[in-house]
Amino acid sequence: MAVITNIEDLRVLAQKRVPRMFYDYADSGSWTESTYRANNDDFQKIKLRQRVAVNMENRSTATTMIGQKVAMPVAIAPTGLTGMQHADGEILAARAARAFGVPFTLSTMSICSIEDVAEHAGPGFWFQLYVMKDRAFIERLIDRAKAAGCSALVLTLDLQILGQRHKDLKNGLSAPPKLTLPNIINIATKPRWALGMLATKRRQFGNIVGHVSGVDNMGSLSEWTAKQFDPGLNWGDVEWIKNRWGGKLILKGIQDVEDARLAVQSGADALIVSNHGGRQLDGAQSSIEALPTIVDAVGGQIEIHMDGGIRSGQDVLKARALGAQGVYIGRPFLYGLGAMGEAGVTKCLQILHRELDITMAFCGHTQVDTVDKSILLPGTFPLV
Repeated sequence: MAVITNIEDLRVLAQKRVPRMFYDYADSGSWTESTYRANNDDFQKIKLRQRVAVNMENRSTATTMIGQKVAMPVAIAPTGLTGMQHADGEILAARAARAFGVPFTLSTMSICSIEDVAEHAGPGFWFQLYVMKDRAFIERLIDRAKAAGCSALVLTLDLQILGQRHKDLKNGLSAPPKLTLPNIINIATKPRWALGMLATKRRQFGNIVGHVSGVDNMGSLSEWTAKQFDPGLNWGDVEWIKNRWGGKLILKGIQDVEDARLAVQSGADALIVSNHGGRQLDGAQSSIEALPTIVDAVGGQIEIHMDGGIRSGQDVLKARALGAQGVYIGRPFLYGLGAMGEAGVTKCLQILHRELDITMAFCGHTQVDTVDKSILLPGTFPLV
């Protein structure tokens, strides 16, 4: 592809270069994928007000997220198996984010370990925590994140049980992946990916393997993880984790006003309006539709972020207008990573930044911190 102009170009290229089972893992939702589609589609219902004869000089997209300076109101979301989109994927994405000036969030279910990312990409990234039944393991994970210099903990609350993702079942995605004949044939058509994976030692869940008694390979890992996600997770656990961590805490997976109020009571620094990219409860509201009601309810009491459906800088601007201090991108950076490695993640961020900057100017604003609902055309979205 000679010229890459938008996130869709990166998606097309990633689909060509990443084996089907791993591309589908990133680019799929649960059940009918209705919420996954709504996350994207509902952004298109929101129309912008174009303004003219406004001085567009001295523009800035810089702001803060949980008090941390960022080049634009965007963070890289935690995504499992990032290192299977491209060899050493978490390290490459963290490097790109650091150079650009936006936060990178490392998943518990990453291929590269916390220590690996800190060593090769530098400290200061955020760490995402899943709550497992093995509380001693959780304590060690939190302590490892502290030791690595992570500046925020993102606690995911909406994955106590796994949503059913049909593409993963059909592709035989598991730990370790099932090397069926169709999968082997498909991998053989992706030589760039295969050579990269052969050249790296990072091919298993680095935060878990070797850190849990009896889990020393992908086979034993599969058995352990199947039993470990804790369906008994509750707000008492949130308090315990907050006290153990002691630093900035962000709660991910809030879709309901009542849960948002409980998040405020927990003492967390921020919440993320999120439906896990449409990968959990199919039929749930899109994140952008849920956002305004939560902002109205608790916006003055806790910092509000959102994820789900961001595919352009215009989407970033619309979320900001509806009250999100910042947004997270998952699939867009994975497309860039799968397409071109670290350069692809950088390209993704450049695309979003340029789209955000230009659209903001056309809407009559030169500072992202001044953006509010006034940039939106009233009546074009149910909750505007």
